[in-house]
Amino acid sequence: MPPGIDALKHVVVLMLENRSFDHMLGCLKAKHPNIDGLNGNEAIPDSTGAMIPVQELAEFRGQLLPDPHHDFASVDAQLFNGVRGTNRTPTMDGFIRIYQKQQQPDVPSSHRIVYTFSEDGANNLPVLHTLAREFMVFNRWFASIPGPTLCNRAFAHYGSSFNNVAMNVFYVNPKFKSIYERLVAGGRTSKLFYFDANSSTLEVVNLLQNEQILFGTFDDFLNACDTNTLPDYSFIEPNYKDHPSADGTGQILATDQHPDNDVRAGESFIADVYNRIRSNPKLWPNTALLVVYDEHGGIYDHVPPPNLDPSRVDKEFTAQPDATGTPEPFHFDRLGVRVPAILVSPWVQAGSVCNEIFEHASIPATLTERLLPGFDNSQRSVREATANTFLQYLTLDTMRTDCPDFG
Repeated sequence: MPPGIDALKHVVVLMLENRSFDHMLGCLKAKHPNIDGLNGNEAIPDSTGAMIPVQELAEFRGQLLPDPHHDFASVDAQLFNGVRGTNRTPTMDGFIRIYQKQQQPDVPSSHRIVYTFSEDGANNLPVLHTLAREFMVFNRWFASIPGPTLCNRAFAHYGSSFNNVAMNVFYVNPKFKSIYERLVAGGRTSKLFYFDANSSTLEVVNLLQNEQILFGTFDDFLNACDTNTLPDYSFIEPNYKDHPSADGTGQILATDQHPDNDVRAGESFIADVYNRIRSNPKLWPNTALLVVYDEHGGIYDHVPPPNLDPSRVDKEFTAQPDATGTPEPFHFDRLGVRVPAILVSPWVQAGSVCNEIFEHASIPATLTERLLPGFDNSQRSVREATANTFLQYLTLDTMRTDCPDFG
């Protein structure tokens, strides 16, 4: 087994919010052709029928107001441009039209849904882009569902959303235990670290029954990094809301990068997590960090989400039309829109990419494979049990000494 895998003791997942792959990383293809980003000739129609090119004009804050819809029905329209039926192929050309129709009546402003960040311009993302260049990009990491935040995050926690395709907060006594509960029951350690009271994983009601065991604050995470007491598995929540500081003297910015929160605050948060791991010489060699986004937030991506092989579909789960907001039920047989995902470790080859298909069920799948070998597959979803895992990409024979440091 490669030495990086032998040395691995900790896996950290930082999940951010509502940005598509092309929006954040698409610009990198020009200089890094292995990254499946933008060629520069992509264009989709607006509500007048005019073809609107994808441009590197994204701003850190102020453009995506109102927040683009990303409920199931809206995502369906973004992917299929309003075409109905069961034998459809996603054309990825409904993003502008649905935004203008639903929320942004000003036609020129609706074009912002296809704006992207740049690699070299003033609107570059120095932290995210550096991590992408210096470690491994997943070219095919998709949201688990073509829908909103909570059901997609449920796949990261449980490997399933149990028929949910919307913002349902009541995941009480689900069919499968969460990855955190499994790990603790198996003698491993695991925690969800939230930023403060504004950002704990309140949607996972079932997990809150074990709050003392499973939850910690972001300060707890930082302290665990400094004292070499990081759990086997850590899931980090950003701050989801701008709000006054505890002493009332300043403003704490949201770090989740959800439109229209300031992307730069999220960049700083990613750097804080990375730097804290990177700066501890006893922690850095045996930790893998995955930076990933829960879903695309209604923002353009050019890669059509794939259908699932029938062997990967949990047959007992079906969301009916009243839940999907469309005329058809959803059988959890296709994935959502592609999102940024980067694997960070000194055992990962700089500038590498992965072209295998991943989704959020890959997170509990990877942790179960690594930390609970021989786990009973009947105690988890088919989606999770058959999902690709990612720790095998820690392939280098010698640990790198050239990894970036965000000072």
